[in-house]
Amino acid sequence: MPDKQDAPSTLVALPDWQVLEAVGADAATFLQAQTMNDLRPLTPGHWQWNGWLNPKGRLIALFALAALDAQHYWLLIPDLPAVELGDRLRRFVFRSKLKLVAREDLCARGQFGGPRRAQGSAFHRATDGDSESVSFDMGDATAARTLHIGARIAAGDPSAHNEDDAHSLRQRWRAFDLAHGLPRLPADQVEQWTPQMLSLERLHAFSLKKGCYPGQEIVARTHFLGQAKRALARLSGSALEPGAQVFAAERPLGSVVCATGGEALAVLAVERPAEGWMCNGAPCREVPLIDGLAR
Repeated sequence: MPDKQDAPSTLVALPDWQVLEAVGADAATFLQAQTMNDLRPLTPGHWQWNGWLNPKGRLIALFALAALDAQHYWLLIPDLPAVELGDRLRRFVFRSKLKLVAREDLCARGQFGGPRRAQGSAFHRATDGDSESVSFDMGDATAARTLHIGARIAAGDPSAHNEDDAHSLRQRWRAFDLAHGLPRLPADQVEQWTPQMLSLERLHAFSLKKGCYPGQEIVARTHFLGQAKRALARLSGSALEPGAQVFAAERPLGSVVCATGGEALAVLAVERPAEGWMCNGAPCREVPLIDGLAR
């Protein structure tokens, strides 16, 4: 089992991760009213999994929400462009005192290696003159992994590396996400799934006890009436792709949400046969999800 303090591996840019900044006197109040997790336990210097739902309780974006201080938050978004999420959230700001800014000056980089100071939900923030960098512990007991947010790498920077290596590292990063049940949402999967369908309780990403937020009634009703008939499953197969249907003996079980290499996450019926599954005409099978990314 890899040690979380192993020497850091190569840093690789993760262009699909972007930063939306919420800053101002009403930032916490606004985010508490709009997002699906409870910010009240979130103290400066810590982060949580969180997300934004539409009124029907379907997930628009899943993100890591970091509290830099009481009036300053970063939303680290792995799929939806920060500009788009900012534009959509800005419709609900009204007279609230905050700014939503897509931080296009920042770049996300990942590495398989333990963070030096960040641990669990506690991130590490460092400043050097006018620049700053923040490191997040994105690993678990099976593998150390660090997400760095900082200034973009200039062209010709000696830390840049071979694109084939970069692609391989990005694929490894994404495969780690999927193995741990962190759904990555391509455009055609946005606003398709409730938090329960994506089993986001595994990440402690939504709250059943906080006040109202968009989609909260659907989330609460599904929980308290026990109506979740579909849940997340990790699949292994050769023909898995987002949107593809999964069948067992010609009976539809559900569909693939995201895929990379020979693995995928799919939302499937809770009551399902254990074998005989097919996707895109090729056999596939369920493999266990790995715990460890909850914060």
